[in-house]
Amino acid sequence: MNIIAIDIGNTNIAIGLFLADNEQFIKSIPGQDRAELTACLQSAWEKVPVAESSKEEKRDGVIVVSSVKPAWTEFIQEIVKDNLGEKIYIIGKDIPLPMPVWLDEPAKVGTDRIVCAAAAYAVVEEAVVVADFGTAVTIDLVDEHGVFQGGVICPGFEISAQALKDNTAQLPRVTVTRPKSPYGKNTADAINCGLYYSIIGALEEIIRRYAEKIGKWPQTIITGSGAGIIKDDCEFIDKYVPNLVVKGIVLAYKKYVEEIEHGCDL
Repeated sequence: MNIIAIDIGNTNIAIGLFLADNEQFIKSIPGQDRAELTACLQSAWEKVPVAESSKEEKRDGVIVVSSVKPAWTEFIQEIVKDNLGEKIYIIGKDIPLPMPVWLDEPAKVGTDRIVCAAAAYAVVEEAVVVADFGTAVTIDLVDEHGVFQGGVICPGFEISAQALKDNTAQLPRVTVTRPKSPYGKNTADAINCGLYYSIIGALEEIIRRYAEKIGKWPQTIITGSGAGIIKDDCEFIDKYVPNLVVKGIVLAYKKYVEEIEHGCDL
């Protein structure tokens, strides 16, 4: 199966190419960079083989999207249509969600959270927490039956750093990195330590409360750009998996196809 999986976030757009179910590349591009996005999509689509049975030399692949930003979904749709002559398949609209969702308003939850959670559950096949550290931080719980139970949403590093700068008279804007010491000797380092350790502390506390709710400590997987910064100080985490949303998009489409094929066999 040949798939271009596109994760449209609030800041970046990740594009992954999978040929015959094998990952070729995953590239994260600023969402405002239309030229680079177009070039990446064209290059990826050219690598998709032509279908053997196609007289029109149509390529044997699909382009599947998970998005939290409708405006960017529209221009990705335009790029694909104008430059590739193809259509996109949107998870939650054209492709069903890959797992049951037990929420008050399931249609309003970000599909990135659901596909990420589904990808994590597909690996562990038991209760799992999946935390995605992007522009926002989401920490979600899937129960032992593979049902998405919900989670929490926190501001990510960049939002928190910008809020401190914007709402104080003298605090500088910092870029969060792993601290060399647990306390800062200057203002910038103090902010860096505060933001860094507060999100680690929040993550551990939230997992603990989930564990109390379900009666056991769940496996935990972290992903996203910010996860790479904190992973070495999170001994309570089981695994760090980059680009889990992109991999979840692939899983969601494959599950959809399998269900269609199974239905046709009935």
